[in-house]
Amino acid sequence: MPPAAVLDTDTYNEEDDQFALAYLLLSPAQVDLQAVYAAPFHNERSNGPADGMEKSYAEIHRIIDLARPAARPTVLRGATAFLPAAAAPVRSAAVDDLIARARATADGQRLHVLAIAAITNVAAALLLAPDIADKITIVWLGGHAPHWPDTNEFNLAQDPRAARVIFNSAAPLVWIPCHPVASGLLTTVPELRAHLAPAGALGRYLTDLVSDGRDRPAVSKIIWDISVSAWLVNRAWTRAVTVPAPVLLDNLTWQQPTPAGRHPVSMVIQLDRDAVFADLFAKARG
Repeated sequence: MPPAAVLDTDTYNEEDDQFALAYLLLSPAQVDLQAVYAAPFHNERSNGPADGMEKSYAEIHRIIDLARPAARPTVLRGATAFLPAAAAPVRSAAVDDLIARARATADGQRLHVLAIAAITNVAAALLLAPDIADKITIVWLGGHAPHWPDTNEFNLAQDPRAARVIFNSAAPLVWIPCHPVASGLLTTVPELRAHLAPAGALGRYLTDLVSDGRDRPAVSKIIWDISVSAWLVNRAWTRAVTVPAPVLLDNLTWQQPTPAGRHPVSMVIQLDRDAVFADLFAKARG
């Protein structure tokens, strides 16, 4: 049986979430994707966190319709706002579902919570139900590596309070920093047109997302979020080390040095870019 997973995603934020979701849907032999949660986001593509979540909810359905998986995961709306205070969870259908699925996980098993957005929904679930820390493993793309001069990155900066909940939680955490780790997952429009666009409606849709504004020589795109999907599809494509859980300061830097006594987290330090994209292209072609 493949490992059970849920995906928490701000799918409409930019192009890379769609790749991450599609990759999971194309990998049923490696991942049992049971549910997808729409996460809030706020940038030029939304007029606020609630609007971002609703647009992501619609985009999740669009990708699933294009992928046409044999087993369609449950899709649920998440938070309409970021955490308003350090210990103030924002309840939603996604949060309630995550708590229920985690508690239903058999002893000795883990529900993998794949997170590629502001981690509001996951933090809210842990605040409302701390006991689920014993039943889940969180895999999150957020922030930059501890040696980076700042950690002012979109997923983390959208909801720093939620990020602190995750780094302070007893739940096992696999942390994938954006720089300099996921930033290696580069592709180009010519590569996608050659290897993904011919693979039906889903391949054309994903290629068109990246092609907009990047169809020029020597222009690449980082598909950040596929890192989290790849970790569960084939862990051999990643290399990780154990580090003390970092402490996030108000100015969006990491406290240096990390205070003594912090619990350990697994930090990914390397990804096999070629293996990940080769697998995605092969699965898309069927």
